[in-house]
Amino acid sequence: MVLLQNDIAIIFQQLANWFHQNSLFLNLHKTNLCQFFSKKQNYTILNITHKDTLIPKIKEVNFLGLNIDITLSWTAHIDKILPKLASACYAMMSFKPYLSHQMLKAIYYAYFHSVMSYGIIFWGHNSNSLRIFRLQKRIIRIMTGCRKRDSCRNIFIEHKILTLPSLYIYQLIRFVNKNTELFDTNDLIHNYTTRQKNLHQPTTCLTQYQKGVLNKGIKMYNSLPTYIKKEINNLKKFAKVLRNYLCENAFYSIEEFYRYQSKNKP
Repeated sequence: MVLLQNDIAIIFQQLANWFHQNSLFLNLHKTNLCQFFSKKQNYTILNITHKDTLIPKIKEVNFLGLNIDITLSWTAHIDKILPKLASACYAMMSFKPYLSHQMLKAIYYAYFHSVMSYGIIFWGHNSNSLRIFRLQKRIIRIMTGCRKRDSCRNIFIEHKILTLPSLYIYQLIRFVNKNTELFDTNDLIHNYTTRQKNLHQPTTCLTQYQKGVLNKGIKMYNSLPTYIKKEINNLKKFAKVLRNYLCENAFYSIEEFYRYQSKNKP
């Protein structure tokens, strides 16, 4: 740990030198330390100083609109966007008597979907995302005039709107499709040809990695029907076929997605 603190001190000095050489200034009053760790592992608190100034520690940081906490639980980010989504529900309720369904749908995508979808590949697996899913069903009911206890599944299917779990699956698999160079196929790892070009799933015991973008993306891609995976080299067609598939099924959870694939596996 002492070596780590020394390395960080050296990096700080290199940064300060770079700022100075480029006529910039490193403001230590706006510089913070965010130390990430696993809940299940012991860790040592870092104390980093620069020019005899102790860098203050913070438990969460906003990075490009994503609120990241020290355990990567994403609860802080979900807590932050919930009020925005609740405001979108109120706006939908206010505008509904005066606007057409087409305009209400445009409001949904502009004020609700845009907030819900941002960075979803990082936080969509979190159990707290159910709170956002409840709000999504609420705004869909308001938009279509359904009663509070009416099921929304058929509404999602009819209006071709992705449920939050389906949106998470869609965005994650599209990330895999757009970054195929990051993944290996099983036939390359095992040196023999397989019927399906599934991606290689590395073995890991670390929970954070298992919940991460790469591991989840591989598992979900491998669970897709063969006819969708055949379009992997055509980004536009792959996205269209994948979206249609998810809209037609309106999955209410990631587990439901896996169960459906297992049940319909040829």
